[in-house]
Amino acid sequence: MSVVALVPAAGRGVRLGAGVPKALVPVKGESLLSRAVRGLLDSGRVRHVVVAAPADQVDLVRAELAATESAHVVAGGAERTDSVRRALDEALRVVPDASVVLVHDAARAFTPASVVRDVVDAVEAGAPAVIPVLPVTDTVKQVDETGAVVTTVDRTRLRAVQTPQGFAVDVLQRAYAESGDIATDDAGLVERLGVPVRTVPGHPDALKITTAFDLAVAESVLAPAGEPA
Repeated sequence: MSVVALVPAAGRGVRLGAGVPKALVPVKGESLLSRAVRGLLDSGRVRHVVVAAPADQVDLVRAELAATESAHVVAGGAERTDSVRRALDEALRVVPDASVVLVHDAARAFTPASVVRDVVDAVEAGAPAVIPVLPVTDTVKQVDETGAVVTTVDRTRLRAVQTPQGFAVDVLQRAYAESGDIATDDAGLVERLGVPVRTVPGHPDALKITTAFDLAVAESVLAPAGEPA
């Protein structure tokens, strides 16, 4: 089966406070986006990657990925859902026989190749939608509109969701065709169709780099020793 990956990277990353689009923030000299795209391709399972960049930064992102022949860049939209739609259209133009599509966060730049492979394997084995997850370790409280605690949620059945999320191409196409909503989770759109979503184990290294603290963790813990400072 042919596998394509979409990386919606049109966000500005205000919380990171780096002054550049979050996807282009460097970790030891290499941007989050470059690391994420390389990670997808190095898994050995992804044929092509399409990145949705900020509309006014397309040339900059193309230059960032110029050495990666298996990556295309398109202008993203105002919302993440717009960016995914545009990237999906481009991916199917470039690889019309694709049967599996991954949607991955550039901010999860250190996702191990084993997670990518596990997601792809599960879709190829017949699952229409697959997400990598981790158990929730914090105590979780449900509160009312005033902030008062209503109940303590049983965390044993809760999972934190990571990316890449994987889908049969026709399933993701249908989810986006039938959704008029803004969404930050592609599997959530698929759930609304009544299509089952399977889970596979995620990995702690696939944390989402959103804040300056996350970036510091990536530089000190996740980036391999010996990389340029």
